[in-house]
Amino acid sequence: RQLSASEMEQSRTDTSVQHKTQHALSQLADEISRGEPDARRWYPQILALAANKEPEFRLMSAWVMGQDNHSAEFHRKLKALLEDPQPMVRRNAALALVRFGDASGETELRFMLRPFTLVAPVAGTVSFKLKKSDEVPRGSVVARIRAEGSETVEVHSPVEGVFERRVVSDESRVASGETIAMLAPSEQQVWESLRALYLVGGAESLEDVQRIARNASGESERIRQQAELTVAAIRRRAGISEK
Repeated sequence: RQLSASEMEQSRTDTSVQHKTQHALSQLADEISRGEPDARRWYPQILALAANKEPEFRLMSAWVMGQDNHSAEFHRKLKALLEDPQPMVRRNAALALVRFGDASGETELRFMLRPFTLVAPVAGTVSFKLKKSDEVPRGSVVARIRAEGSETVEVHSPVEGVFERRVVSDESRVASGETIAMLAPSEQQVWESLRALYLVGGAESLEDVQRIARNASGESERIRQQAELTVAAIRRRAGISEK
């Protein structure tokens, strides 16, 4: 439902109820995309949320800032978010920067086409909760690690994807920071990246996009078509002829 002006004010200043603030940000994104001038008065709050300690606020703020590709303040903040510790925040920032015609996030866009490495946050015995080809929603539990003192630590995925493979055996001992699993990118992540690279991708991204185009037999038709279009667009921009 549409939030009233007073509800919008409260949701942006009081972030104690996360879903309410996210609702307000979503409504604000719609207002910005429609070009409503009154939306600009909320820009300081958006910038503040982009620096909030809660990753969900930073992630969503990056998306909202992409709705106004004429704001110099948003542009600067999005470039700063490319250094965020959370991968989904970096990815949203990279996608939003494309709307500014800015290819600063191209490296992150390439990462969206590659498997994601999941590491053990602590040392202990790992127990996997997923099997090959299982879908992995962002934030879901991929494994649990029984650390010293019988403490159990859950390993959550910071990105959405598909469980590709275990790097270590189930019930094996792992060290802190050791790679335990690889997640293939979700179709939506691939789609978003390919569309962005169609607009700003350079020669450095060609290999990753060509890999998607070559292996698109198992992907949806829209992925195959977009991969081919993106390869052609990158070649044109880079002046690379067909081999």
